[in-house]
Amino acid sequence: MSSESKYELSEEELRELIPQLQQLTDKYKRAERVQKALFDISELASSVSNLSRLYPAIHEIIGDFMNADNFFVAFYERDANVINFAYFVDEYDEQTIQQVPADQLMDGITGYILRSGKHVFLDDKNTQTFEDATGVKLVGALPHQFLGVPLKRGTQVIGAMVVQTYDKSVTYNDEDLEVLLFVSQHIVTTVDRVKSRELTERTIRERTRQLRKINDDLQEEILERQKVESLQQALFEISELAATLEGDMDIFYASLHEILARLISAPNCFIAILDETKTFLDFPYFSDILSEAADRRPLGMGLTEFVLRTGQAELINPPRVLELAESGEIDVSVAQSMLQSANSWLGSPLVVEGEISGVIAVQTYGKHAKYTSKDLELLRFVSHHIAVAMERKRSTEAIQRYNQLLEDRVQARTVELDRANQILKQQIEERKEIELKLIHDAHHDSLTDLPNRAMFTSRLELAIANKQRYSENLFAVLFIDLDRFKVINDTLGHHAGDEFLMEVARRISLCIRGHDLLARLGGDEFVILLDNFDDVSDVEEVASRIIEAVSEPFTLEGKEMYSGASIGIAHLERYYRTADEVLRDADAAMYQAKSLGRGRFVMFDKSMRERLLEELELENEFRKALRDGALECFMQPVIDTRDDQPIYHEMYVRWKHPVQGSVSRDQFRQVAEQSGLTMDLDMFQLNKACELLNAWRGDSDSPKRIAVNISINHLLQSSLVNKIIHMIESTGVSPSELVFEFNENDLNRRSQFILPSIKKLKRAGITLVLDNFGSGLASLSYLFAYPFDYIKIDHRFVKSLPRSQRNLKLIQSVMLISEHLKFKVIAEGVDSSSQLDALADIECHYGQGKVLSEAKPLPIKKLAG
Repeated sequence: MSSESKYELSEEELRELIPQLQQLTDKYKRAERVQKALFDISELASSVSNLSRLYPAIHEIIGDFMNADNFFVAFYERDANVINFAYFVDEYDEQTIQQVPADQLMDGITGYILRSGKHVFLDDKNTQTFEDATGVKLVGALPHQFLGVPLKRGTQVIGAMVVQTYDKSVTYNDEDLEVLLFVSQHIVTTVDRVKSRELTERTIRERTRQLRKINDDLQEEILERQKVESLQQALFEISELAATLEGDMDIFYASLHEILARLISAPNCFIAILDETKTFLDFPYFSDILSEAADRRPLGMGLTEFVLRTGQAELINPPRVLELAESGEIDVSVAQSMLQSANSWLGSPLVVEGEISGVIAVQTYGKHAKYTSKDLELLRFVSHHIAVAMERKRSTEAIQRYNQLLEDRVQARTVELDRANQILKQQIEERKEIELKLIHDAHHDSLTDLPNRAMFTSRLELAIANKQRYSENLFAVLFIDLDRFKVINDTLGHHAGDEFLMEVARRISLCIRGHDLLARLGGDEFVILLDNFDDVSDVEEVASRIIEAVSEPFTLEGKEMYSGASIGIAHLERYYRTADEVLRDADAAMYQAKSLGRGRFVMFDKSMRERLLEELELENEFRKALRDGALECFMQPVIDTRDDQPIYHEMYVRWKHPVQGSVSRDQFRQVAEQSGLTMDLDMFQLNKACELLNAWRGDSDSPKRIAVNISINHLLQSSLVNKIIHMIESTGVSPSELVFEFNENDLNRRSQFILPSIKKLKRAGITLVLDNFGSGLASLSYLFAYPFDYIKIDHRFVKSLPRSQRNLKLIQSVMLISEHLKFKVIAEGVDSSSQLDALADIECHYGQGKVLSEAKPLPIKKLAG
């Protein structure tokens, strides 16, 4: 057998090889198809620039290998956590939502592929097994077979690609899965390349569009800048017009029109201005191809009035004019005229400082010349500057007119100022005189025109300084106090008092030298500074002359009045430091002169100051004693001599000084009066009296009525009288248990002021006694005018009994009057039996004195204050 025959196959063996060859042929064909598919996919990556065209092409390629009627591609976008269905074709489900939240699909088959990165090959037979093994939930209509593979970029799963069939005659095999897995590896690369190309092309298109827009904007900006430059030039020219143009206003308005025409189409232009009443329109400028001029007219319903009403710039074309006519904003005839001429109209208000003064308007005729909103904006802008220029122009002309008027006024005003200057000079002189008068008035008394305290003190300070430097120079101060000045004031009135003081000043000024200084301190007090005299006798001589001059009678209000002067003299010594010290000592010497009997002068010595200090210390100690109640109270009865029974007991106080011992009643009364404590002393006694009456109530041997000496100062004001009555009532004492004694000498000074208060005390039930009767000047008048219950005869009349029959007759006369006036007479100071017998002879049965107190011992004890 040959070698060729050895390798020949039998028919039977060939038959066995046919299926294998057929299978190998199919495999090669499939490999060729896969190779073609990869080539097509590669071609897609280079030829397709849009993903919307890529996915259908991939679908078509997959369909060449297997049934792919149902096919989709999904990508997992991790940043947004959504699943994006880039391509979806299904015969039962029309997918409309391209993006689905990942949480909704992660439990399904697609989510499983995305989570695990594994492929899935399912049919309706192994579904349950797959669910149990993976925990995947299959929802809805299940396909007959499902084939899904992951799409990966490197090792990261970025999506899934799925084919599925609902037709049971269609089956997938492992080769289909293998092809799908193989293709999926190249699809991701293709998608990325297409996406990149698509992004690049989109970027190029966007950049091209941006560059084109930038170029357009640049061209527009160039045009806009050219317009702005033109506008700025126009505004500059408008400003220059208002500043430099002089003369005719028509030339000014025409120049404005020319400038405006370079900015917008302005073949026709007019300016309308409101008159002062704002009811008429004036047209200072009007240029129009159809009309020569516009006459003044009242405000109506035209286009100009519409702009005035709205205060806004308006663009009005035929459509707009119809709208305004229908709304009643303008007159119908205006609209008809505008429609006939195919008019286009621009108008803007002329506003200066917020107030509309008029309108500037431009207009065109014909259908092809229409204004735009840019024209409107330009006119709105320019109109403000035109309004300012017009206002400046008018202001310039007004200023020129005003300057001319001002020149005339300045000339007239210059004449007036010359006259006013003369008047002013006169007023300055008058003011100087007034200032000199004010200075004079500040240092002089307004009544007598003498220097006042301020000027006198200043001169006295200079004299003290002179004395300190030149001890040989002699100075003295005379302090003058006038007698009866208060009586003159009270009886004749203040006018007479003023005349009296002026006359006194005149008389004193005649008694001193020219370089001596006479001043009035106030009231009736005058002081004199004697300057550089030779001897002390010179001072005494001046004082004597003054006393003699003042003692001469005065004729006041047609009546002759007399006065006197008490003078205190203080010589300047080197130990004085202030003017007040000198005046103080001169004042002390004056009081010493008054206490010695008035109408005299006294030289100050240091013993007076010591006495003053003693009196001041005594006053302070008395004030303390009264405040602490350190006064002793005593009683002295007033006796009815017929039965030796007391009708009341008079209470008085004694002050025992810790050093000086017992102080006399008159002395501490004087201290109380000088220190202003008289009323306090009276209230102290009144309180003690009420206290005793309450303490002794029910004791038959104790006094039933107590008398207290009361100063008339309590009677000068009704409020003080009410205070006394209220105090008595508050203690529980009846006013009828109290007796008030008033000194006749006190009544002499202020009798006309106290009668109402005396009557109020009487109505309250208090017993009233006039003490020391006969010691005053007009005693009988009190008997008739005042409702006293008792009249106490002064002890000086009783003291002379029984020797003085004259005094006895006087007491008897008072008793006769008492029978008619219903008061009783008390004899005060009955110190002997002979006095008591003499009073008994004239039937004066009431008395008070030592002999009566000794005859009838009092059942009271001395009380410490």
